[in-house]
Amino acid sequence: AGPVRDAMAENKTPEYITEGDGFVEVALVRGLKVAGATVKSVRMREPTVADQLAIDRIEGQGAKEIAIIGNLCEVAPNDLHALTMRDYTRLQVALGRFIT
Repeated sequence: AGPVRDAMAENKTPEYITEGDGFVEVALVRGLKVAGATVKSVRMREPTVADQLAIDRIEGQGAKEIAIIGNLCEVAPNDLHALTMRDYTRLQVALGRFIT
């Protein structure tokens, strides 16, 4: 199981995700450092076929996921590496809302 599968299986929007037209806003617990500032929420746009094609050449499932999440949130992959697993799981769940 795991938190990502659990959230997707319930098929309801978690309280930390706000859905918009073509995007979701994801509230983070610890936050993400971007350009020296800590942000407590991230907007993730809906992926396109071009987004999928862009990650097809990347090796490794984890690297692909970080690349697409970074692209959709307009955050550098290296910045995502510093996220806590709890906050990263929230972004994984948000991505799953678009692809299930």
